Amino acid sequence: MSVKAKKHLGQHFLKDETIARDIANSLTEEGYEDVLEIGPGMGVLTKYLLDKKYTTHVIEIDTESVEYLKVHYMNLASRIYEKDFLRVDVKSLFGEKPFAVIGNFPYNISTQIVFKVLENRDQIPEFSGMFQKEVAERIAEKEGSKKYGILSVLAQAFYDAKYLFTVDENVFNPPPKVKSGVIHLKRKENYTLPVDEKLFFRVVKAGFNQRRKTLRNSLKSFNLSDSLREDSIFAKRPEQVSVQDFIELTRKIEEDLSK
Repeated sequence: MSVKAKKHLGQHFLKDETIARDIANSLTEEGYEDVLEIGPGMGVLTKYLLDKKYTTHVIEIDTESVEYLKVHYMNLASRIYEKDFLRVDVKSLFGEKPFAVIGNFPYNISTQIVFKVLENRDQIPEFSGMFQKEVAERIAEKEGSKKYGILSVLAQAFYDAKYLFTVDENVFNPPPKVKSGVIHLKRKENYTLPVDEKLFFRVVKAGFNQRRKTLRNSLKSFNLSDSLREDSIFAKRPEQVSVQDFIELTRKIEEDLSK
């Protein structure tokens, strides 16, 4: 019995055991007792997670994969959730307990998975997984690069991000058309921003929505005072602004808007 990869679910089953083990080993196992694997498929990564000291849970939207896992991983059966991770309330699975997230993520929803992790960062101290290489690089990229963008800033505001390694197309069935990349996110000790977080998200998104323009132009809709707009940071394009500087910029905008 095997599972046929379904194109509409973005399934590409990893068949390289060494890579699966390396992804499993990327978690530090610190600060939580539970791990949630997203999209386990036929369990190539799952088997290595089950060897660890934490309790492994898996969430899978594909009925055929769920049936395969129940047959081949009977000791996991009560912790297989046939649900959509993007729609599930994580508290219905873990209550208030912290848990890590890991997976070989479907490319078509991988960015949304990151945003869901950020929304639930209070409960997710660690996150590892495989993405399309371009997306993985973007998450871990620093300022000064064209790859640096909204995802980079928002992820790195709360997590330390590290690009671990690149994965070739031929280790999947069916092989994707692009290379993959594995990243690791470890939540910062102090992951509460000293500014209004909704405003921070707005500032970052507005800046990068017109990334070729300077912040003086891309943030016009905030109706900021002329004196603030003379600040040197407004002469920069968003890709030149560090995460810390975006936080400081948000603080200045917050003060300006409250006058």
